[in-house]
Amino acid sequence: MKLLRQLGSLFFVVGLFTTVFGGIPWYVIVADDPVVPWWLRLAVFSLLGGILAVLLTLALDHRARGASVEEARQDETGHTVLLQNVAVLPGRDITETIGLVQGHTVFAIWLGQDLSALLRLILGGELTEYTEMLGRARSIATLRMTAKAAEMGADAVINVRYMTTSVVGSAAELLVYGTAVKLS
Repeated sequence: MKLLRQLGSLFFVVGLFTTVFGGIPWYVIVADDPVVPWWLRLAVFSLLGGILAVLLTLALDHRARGASVEEARQDETGHTVLLQNVAVLPGRDITETIGLVQGHTVFAIWLGQDLSALLRLILGGELTEYTEMLGRARSIATLRMTAKAAEMGADAVINVRYMTTSVVGSAAELLVYGTAVKLS
């Protein structure tokens, strides 16, 4: 799947650059009813084929990841890990500090939602597309951190903190971290 996506990306980039840097100058130079040469046709089909390959692999990957998130939610019910953003739990003693535990994810919204958010940015109002995206990212990152803490045998994660950074365009990384501990 990953190889197919990389090949699709490669065909897209080669097709795009050939079309833009070869096809457009060729068309400008040969402006009298030009016949499209074979190399330009190949570049355009590479561009379109690359887009199709990337979109198909992303759709399949999105479907597979959705199933894995549901499985993670079902797995976590066996062992409950308490999450707190404080260092001391009233009425509970920390018997062992296991160590740092974290979970992260990088999320992006599709272009249609990004354009919708751009219009709302101009007109004003809550950017609900980004709010929903970061909410999903926060849930997945927290599930991943909780699963790691459960694997380590932790009863709780204290000093839980969230951090987000912009990766590129409308993509954002969400990191959650804390200290895994055992309680009495």
